[in-house]
Amino acid sequence: MKNVAIFASGSGTNAENIVRYFSKSETIKVAVVLSNNRNVGVHARVNKLGVPSFVFSREEFADGAPVLAKLAEYDTDLIVLAGFMNKISDPLLNAYPGKIINIHPALLPKYGGKGMYGIHVHKAVVAAGERETGITIHYIDEHYDEGTVIFQAKCPVLPSDTPEEVAAKVHALEYAHYPKVIEDLLAARI
Repeated sequence: MKNVAIFASGSGTNAENIVRYFSKSETIKVAVVLSNNRNVGVHARVNKLGVPSFVFSREEFADGAPVLAKLAEYDTDLIVLAGFMNKISDPLLNAYPGKIINIHPALLPKYGGKGMYGIHVHKAVVAAGERETGITIHYIDEHYDEGTVIFQAKCPVLPSDTPEEVAAKVHALEYAHYPKVIEDLLAARI
C-alpha cells in the first residue's frame, strides 16, 4: 500500500476529492492530512471520511522535524499539496526529493510565483484577456511554482467570464485530473 499525505490550508474540497477517489483503492490511500490552520474546513471534511488530520505551527513547518516525524509515523510515500499556503521548508524538500507535488490554478509558467494563488490568479487571467487557462501539476522545489511540470490541462476563458466563472472551470479540471495524476505517479513506483 502506498500512503499519501495531503498538506492543506483551506476548505479542503480538493483534499476531500482525493480522499474519496482513493477510498476503495487496494494500492493507494490517503493516510493523513497536515495543515497550518486549525480553523479551516479541511479537518471536518477528511475526518468524516476516516482520515486523521493534524495542525502544525509555522515554526514547526519551517523546522521540519515535527512534520517529518508525523510523515514517518504514517509511512508517507508522496506528499500532495492541495491549497497549501506555506512554502515547503528545506528539511522537507531534502527528506522527500521528487516526492512532493502541487497543483497550481493556471498554466505555468504564466501566473505563478509568490502571491499567485486562488482568485488572485483568476483575476489576473481575466484582466490579461487570456483565451485559455487551466491547471498545472508539478513537483515542488525551493522556488514557488518553478518545479518540473508533470501535467497540464486547459479550459477556455470567454470574454464574458468573471474570475469566479474561471475559478469554477479550473476547479472542475482539478477534481477531474489531480487524483488520476497522483495515481499514475504512485503506480509507476509500485
